[in-house]
Amino acid sequence: MLIMVDLHTHSTASDGSYSPTELVALAKSRGLSVLALTDHDTSMGLEEAGIAAKEAGLGFIPGIELEISSETGVKPPEEAAAGEFHLLGLGINHREPAFAEAVVTLARRRKERNLEILKRMEELNIKADYEEVAALSGGHIVGRPHFASLLVKRRIVKDLEQAFDRYLGKGRPLYVPKVGLEFDHALSIIKKAGGLAILAHPMSLYLAWGRLPKYIERLRDRGLQGIEAWHPGAKVRDCKRLEILGKSLGLYITAGSDFHGKARPDRKLGITAGNRKIESSFLDAIPELTKYIAAAA
Repeated sequence: MLIMVDLHTHSTASDGSYSPTELVALAKSRGLSVLALTDHDTSMGLEEAGIAAKEAGLGFIPGIELEISSETGVKPPEEAAAGEFHLLGLGINHREPAFAEAVVTLARRRKERNLEILKRMEELNIKADYEEVAALSGGHIVGRPHFASLLVKRRIVKDLEQAFDRYLGKGRPLYVPKVGLEFDHALSIIKKAGGLAILAHPMSLYLAWGRLPKYIERLRDRGLQGIEAWHPGAKVRDCKRLEILGKSLGLYITAGSDFHGKARPDRKLGITAGNRKIESSFLDAIPELTKYIAAAA
C-alpha cells in the first residue's frame, strides 16, 4: 500500500489558509500518513497541530521554514544567491531556549515589516490601520496574505492572486523583504532543537546550474543536512538533477507540496512536482524521521 507524506506545509500560523487543526484533518482525509508543519519563521501552530495529529492517528513532524539572509549564505558575498533562501527545520523541539529566542526575534522583525507595508499603503492613499489588518488574520500572525485580503475587501483588486501580482509580490509597490537569520545561526538553532536543516526549494535561489552545485556543496560543508529536491515550483527535470546532486553530496533528499491552501490553489497536499504523490520512501531514507511513520501506524 502506498504511504503518502508531506514534508512542507503551512497553516494560518503563518501564511496558510487552514488552521493547524484543519490542515491535519485535510491531510487525513486525503490519505496522508505523515505531515510536517513548516510555517514561516514561527512555531505557533505546532502545539495545536501535534494534538490534532495524535487524535487523528496521523504521524506529525514539527517543523519550521526560516528566512535566511541570502547575502550571508556563503562567503564571499559576491557568490550570494539572487533569489529566496529558505531553510526547513524538520523534527524540532520548539521549546528549546535558543530556538524559542530566535523565533521571538523573527516575530519582532515581522511586526516591523508589517508596519512598513502599512506606511507604503498610506503613500498610495490606501487607508488602513494595523488593527484592521490583524482582524483579517483571525487572531493569527499577520502577514502579506492579510494585506492581500484587505486589498480584495477594498475592491482594489479582484482576488488574492492579483493582490500579489500588482502590489505585494517581489518588486511590487508594497513588497518589503523580510530580514532573515544568518545561515550559521539558523543551522545552530535547528540543530540545538534536535532538528534537521534542509535547504527548501533550491531552484528559488535563482542560481544557474553552473553555480548551484558548488553553492550547495559549500552549504553542506557548513552543516546543511539535506535539500528539498522535489517541490511543485520546480520542473521535474530539475528535481531529478537536484536529487542526483544531493545524493552525490551525501545530503538527505526531501519532497513537499509547500501547501498554503486557498492562497496557492495550484498546490495540493501530498503532491509535488509533476503532480507526483510524495511517498514515504523519502522518510525511509532519513533515520531521524522514520519514527514518524511508526507513530502513524
